[in-house]
Amino acid sequence: MTSEANPAPAPVGGVLRGRVRSLHRKPETSGEHGLPKPSVAEVYVATGGVWEDFNRFRHEELHDQPNQAVLLMAVEMIRTLNAEGWPVREGDIGENVTTEGIPYSDFRPGRRFRVGGAVLEVSKACTPCTNLQLLPYVGTANGPRFIKTMLDRRGWYASVLREGRVQTGDAIERF
Repeated sequence: MTSEANPAPAPVGGVLRGRVRSLHRKPETSGEHGLPKPSVAEVYVATGGVWEDFNRFRHEELHDQPNQAVLLMAVEMIRTLNAEGWPVREGDIGENVTTEGIPYSDFRPGRRFRVGGAVLEVSKACTPCTNLQLLPYVGTANGPRFIKTMLDRRGWYASVLREGRVQTGDAIERF
């Protein structure tokens, strides 16, 4: 949570800077779905994605395509969804990295970001899927409305250009 003692980073010297607000991963667990992803303090980001994070769709249907290795989501978008009445929490939509201080609109295909020790390149927007109905505040009754709400707002996939460790609070720089 941003406070006066720990404000969200802002542009410095022409470089857009933010920070890692939270990190999320969920290992493959028999009988469980991938959402939400619990928070962790540190992750290792490899070309295939976040270690110890399993995404069934990415693995079984997309055969671990490297352009969908990491999912980024801006906390500012989560706050917008909250203001609209959806109680989305960090990690709920399956993101690996929740960012803070970089506008959601600044994440676009081809943009590169240094995230802690890793370098990521945004590849494409994440399309909302029916798995979002598994969230307890969505369900099948609200599913179509929530999926429509999430169009162009579910975060951004990125490929990994340089592997590295990422910790909560690490700087994010667009270059």
